[in-house]
Amino acid sequence: MQSITSRLAVRTTRAIAPWLLLCLLTAATPFAMASTLDDVAPPTMPKPPKLGAHTLLTQPEGEGSTPAVTSSLNTQESGSSLLVLIAGHADNPGAPTDSFGNLWKPVGEPVVYNGYDERFNARAYLAIAAHGGKGHTVKVDKDGSPSGEITIPFIEVAHAGKLQDVAQNYPTPNAASRATNRLMRAWQGFKGEPDSTSSALTSGSVTTTGPATLVAVWLGDAYVYSMSAIPGDGFKVIDSYLQLPPSSGVQAAVAVREVDAAGTYSVTWHGTPAQGAILWLFAFQAAP
Repeated sequence: MQSITSRLAVRTTRAIAPWLLLCLLTAATPFAMASTLDDVAPPTMPKPPKLGAHTLLTQPEGEGSTPAVTSSLNTQESGSSLLVLIAGHADNPGAPTDSFGNLWKPVGEPVVYNGYDERFNARAYLAIAAHGGKGHTVKVDKDGSPSGEITIPFIEVAHAGKLQDVAQNYPTPNAASRATNRLMRAWQGFKGEPDSTSSALTSGSVTTTGPATLVAVWLGDAYVYSMSAIPGDGFKVIDSYLQLPPSSGVQAAVAVREVDAAGTYSVTWHGTPAQGAILWLFAFQAAP
């Protein structure tokens, strides 16, 4: 009896062994496949940059205060680049600070306005990989002319880990255009008509290596109170200050274009009446 039982046990073991082996191989196969798929899966692509929150602070001449503080924005907690421009009295040279303690670096040198005895300038500042959140504000101390006019665009570009390129220039109507414009203004003034002179001002070019958000800034220099500034080349205005109060102010317009591919880009601004303008064009991309 014991011999028969032993033989049955051996036969049973031999019959079960292949089945157990098949089960083990079947169970292990998904893990092996998953490991292989993980090894060959492509890396996650970064999100393309896009326009985030934005605002434009303006203070007219003689009606300003210090510090100049922007409206609050709800920015991304991380991963954004922040851009601030400050245009106004040159004796208010302070750099921006913000409610999240970001590090602001100047982009190039201040640009002095033509025709105002160097009393006014414009400058740009950038915070890369910025911290943000609800109630985000930027402020600028005005030590020299607290009540003076100032204009401060504050723009967030989400998913933007680097400033890929920047162009700054200061185009003005050429000599022939200025002469023609003077005659037109004199004639229109004689007839009691508004100034209908115009200008087309083209920015410098920026080059991108992939998807990018382009931010264009126009800062006109004419001593006028009502004007237009219309960008071409696929740009759309997001903020502007073009109808000034009787006490005057610093005119400005900000426009944005989002592009999907590498390329070289610029923007032409068309405006009435004719005037020069300080122009910037920024190209933001995702960090590699």
